[in-house]
Amino acid sequence: MNSGEQTPRLSIVIPVLNEAAGIAAMLAALQPLRGQPLSQRAEVIVVDGGSGDNSGCAAQPLADQVLSSQPGRARQMNLGAQQASAPALLFLHADTQLPEDTVEQITQALNRHAWGRFAIALSGRSRWLPVVSWMMIQRSKLTGIATGDQGIFVRASTFKAVGGFPEQPLMEDIALSKRLKQISSPACLKAKVVSSGRRWDQHGAWQTIYLMWRLRYRYWRGASAIQLAKEYRDAR
Repeated sequence: MNSGEQTPRLSIVIPVLNEAAGIAAMLAALQPLRGQPLSQRAEVIVVDGGSGDNSGCAAQPLADQVLSSQPGRARQMNLGAQQASAPALLFLHADTQLPEDTVEQITQALNRHAWGRFAIALSGRSRWLPVVSWMMIQRSKLTGIATGDQGIFVRASTFKAVGGFPEQPLMEDIALSKRLKQISSPACLKAKVVSSGRRWDQHGAWQTIYLMWRLRYRYWRGASAIQLAKEYRDAR
């Protein structure tokens, strides 16, 4: 990593797979962060996991780096982190929008904590999405566990020290949170990311809630992430 004056303040790592329909608009919203003075700047790293819809090409003009990876969100995010140059990392889903002053909020939070996450608001058609959002925030406060759609951020040195994301097909965000909790409690920002509620809209709010809580409970009880990923794909 170069000296602080030569590197951006934050590296935003975005794993994508077949997101061509929305990736340009999502990345366009990040362009103001790329245009800041270097000491306040965020670099944007897109990691494509083998998309069949030219997601990487759509992202190319709007990112600092577009990397190619084998599919698997954990594998993609680890590769992005390896190529990042900033002292802080933010892992962002391709359907998530950041709040204002993201770089400054993360910088201040990481002065006190090794890692953290945002609060969340889900956008979509279902009238239950505000309830789901509230439940996600309360669960995260209670357990100290963050999910990927909340925007997990972490000191780059800490991420490296815990070995990054375990390269498993599901629950990689929960596994990383458990590793990071051994170092410090998370910074729980009140500012909200806005994440797409398409999963709940497509499959039904309560059906999706039941599925995700059931899978998390089984993971907590020691079920294999590989088996849970298969059940998740089958249920969808």
